[in-house]
Amino acid sequence: MEEEQKPFVFTPAEGGEASIRGFKGKARAEFSNGDVYDGEYENGLKHGKGVYEYVSKQEGVPNNVYKGTFENNLKNGIGVMTYYLPEEKKEEYYGQWKNDKKHGEGRYTYANGDVYSGQWQNGKKHGEGTYVFAKTQMRFKGEFHENKLLNGQWIYPNGTIYRGKFENNKPIGEGLWTFANHNEVFGQYTQTKIPLKDDEKNRNLLNIKLEWTSEIPEQIV
Repeated sequence: MEEEQKPFVFTPAEGGEASIRGFKGKARAEFSNGDVYDGEYENGLKHGKGVYEYVSKQEGVPNNVYKGTFENNLKNGIGVMTYYLPEEKKEEYYGQWKNDKKHGEGRYTYANGDVYSGQWQNGKKHGEGTYVFAKTQMRFKGEFHENKLLNGQWIYPNGTIYRGKFENNKPIGEGLWTFANHNEVFGQYTQTKIPLKDDEKNRNLLNIKLEWTSEIPEQIV
């Protein structure tokens, strides 16, 4: 359990002594760093339903907001976390939490419109899930491991499906292409790392070339 940050201003909803020690009920807490919590307490800890605003560190960007349930000061249960970004953009997670981290079933909507729906573990995409790319409407569906697709399907809007294993979110090893006309092609992908240029080495890029051993239409690859 994390240590509770002492409020700068503590205001019980129904009046009474403005002290957090051992408090049970609803209250508003304003912290010295600018954060604000408005919700239920038990034994002086955030516990039950509440809303927590995390003060923004960027000028002109609204505060990130969590609305949901708490247990012993930590986000636990069902909740919605809205992350505000520059240029009036935002991202949102709705789902289960455990010990302040995304854990269980949940849906994350990214600023570019991409959506991941599925299982989470310790704050990462982990387990069965589906990732939909807003721009192309392509989908990754299958098993994720620590934010990366491990095994599953690569589904195109026209009905073409690739089934196989993945590494670094790219196909690797044996796989099967099933096309919209029901034709199938079995083959194997190999990944070859390409050396990065000097100006790319500090940009966290992963330069990988894919090679397929069977012939498939160029527009699909």
